[in-house]
Amino acid sequence: MTQEPSPASSRKPHIDWAAIKSLWPYLWPRHETETKLRVVAAMLLLVAGKLTNVYMPFLYKEAVDAVTKTQTAALAIPLGLLLGYGVVRILAMAFSEFRDLVFANVAQRAIRRAALTVFEHLHRLSLRFHLDRQTGGLSRAIERGTNGIDFLLRFMTFNVLPTLLEIGLVCGTLWWLYGPLISGVTFITIAAYVVFTLGITEWRIKFRRYMNEMDSEANTKAIDSLLNYETVKYFGNESHEARRFDSSLQRYEAAAVRSATTLSLLNMGQGTIIAVGLTAVMIMAAQRMVAGTMTIGDFVLVNSYLVQLYLPLNFLGFVYREIKQSLADMEQMFSLLQVGAEVGDQIGASDLIVARGEVEFNSVVFGYDPRRPIIKGISFTIPAGHTLAIVGPSGAGKSTISRLLFRFYDVDSGTIKIDDQDIRHVKQTSLRAAIGIVPQDTVLFNDTLAYNLAYGRPTADHAEIMQAARLARVDDFAAKLPDGYSTRVGERGLKLSGGEKQRVSIARTILKNPHILLFDEATSALDSHTEKDIQASLRQVSRDRTTLVIAHRLSTVVDADEIVVLESGKIVERGTHTHLLAAGGAYAAMWAKQQRQGEDELINIPA
Repeated sequence: MTQEPSPASSRKPHIDWAAIKSLWPYLWPRHETETKLRVVAAMLLLVAGKLTNVYMPFLYKEAVDAVTKTQTAALAIPLGLLLGYGVVRILAMAFSEFRDLVFANVAQRAIRRAALTVFEHLHRLSLRFHLDRQTGGLSRAIERGTNGIDFLLRFMTFNVLPTLLEIGLVCGTLWWLYGPLISGVTFITIAAYVVFTLGITEWRIKFRRYMNEMDSEANTKAIDSLLNYETVKYFGNESHEARRFDSSLQRYEAAAVRSATTLSLLNMGQGTIIAVGLTAVMIMAAQRMVAGTMTIGDFVLVNSYLVQLYLPLNFLGFVYREIKQSLADMEQMFSLLQVGAEVGDQIGASDLIVARGEVEFNSVVFGYDPRRPIIKGISFTIPAGHTLAIVGPSGAGKSTISRLLFRFYDVDSGTIKIDDQDIRHVKQTSLRAAIGIVPQDTVLFNDTLAYNLAYGRPTADHAEIMQAARLARVDDFAAKLPDGYSTRVGERGLKLSGGEKQRVSIARTILKNPHILLFDEATSALDSHTEKDIQASLRQVSRDRTTLVIAHRLSTVVDADEIVVLESGKIVERGTHTHLLAAGGAYAAMWAKQQRQGEDELINIPA
């Protein structure tokens, strides 16, 4: 009987067509004649295959009648008919295989383009969207969506539609040959089967929906726990994580048992309807054969048609449920395309033109939540080729400034300009191409060290990559790795130390060669000796470039042209290092505190 489909999201029936509408442009793309010709050819082969399929039982009937009429004919005529039957059967299979061959390119290209479109759109969405979403859930939605497209194209196009066409052809043929009674009973049986299947499936859909939710929840918890492997180990919370994962699996288990129970009810109902209909038609055919109005060949023909029809119809119950799930999965994936980008390019936006590289913040106000402003009307200017440092306690809003400069968020009020160009009026790609950043938390791709270095400018040649690696002192530790620059760095770069990851980040920023540099706690993960080396490299790289340094360790910004002290989102002091120390304010207090901490660390170093 039918089998239970794999877990997938469920949606209400009335919106399923939205998924098909979203898929259509990928199947019938504009200006692609080859793809359209392939679709048309596949449909013609589909029709040819079904016509051949319906003709096959006629040859079988003629052969049976020939055998039962005369002994002489049995030696010649049935042999020819049976050979013809075999040829037609081969043709039916050939039409089916050629259809799949022609359509395979269309289906796989549609899947690839749909997945790529969603992937590109996710990268256009704001940082806020990705901070609010769990990566495991997003990847699961794309995976299910592409699997749903694959199933829908394979089964709806080459199972559901052909079966419906065959039902129409068979019912019409039975009406033409044997009148409305046998044809009517056949059609009523099919209609009862379909109505029963749809009704029970819609009732069962709530169990499928809950299974999907628990499946996603368990998957997300597993990914989240494994990504935070070290944190779990630090606190010895393996059992706690196992209990959280198992709680979702238990709820999934309960829903799966309910789904399996109701599936058995559906299978029994389907089997009963088919058995009753098949028995009724065969009894009528047998009565007509006894009465002499039907031959043995006619009896065989009716039986062949019913078996030929009910086999795919029985499979149709499973296919319908899977199509429902596939449509829902596609709807979930395509719904991501409906999420608007919080930060987008204005119509007619031009590229940022960097002539000097002057950066200006003018009365900037911003908050992640309107009820809690983070930046409260700050203004400063970094002249071209100068270095400005922003310092202050944690939570003062320092890193938020870097996100605003990259335009991950738009300011609530005020303006941010580069060379007198409001960054809201230029293309984001050109803005981000002009700025290079070394972030506080460096996350690397699970690929080779060389790949992560080249990420700053993938088109760079080997010599340029190695030069950047030397400037950032990456070659110091790369030579000690088992496979050198071909060493894989692990998930999020976990195989490297914090200082090593930071040096990779510095190297790829050097490789990017931007007009404006932004160092967000760039040396926070480095030891004092390495920090001095990296600082020398950073000074060399940032020479004659506009540089914004966000720092907690004040010793790293003493050479800045101007230092801005930020507290609670407001500028409380500004000036050079010497000027601020002489003023005896917040900066001087921070400096004194860090100097004392440094002395305490030296005192506590074991002999």
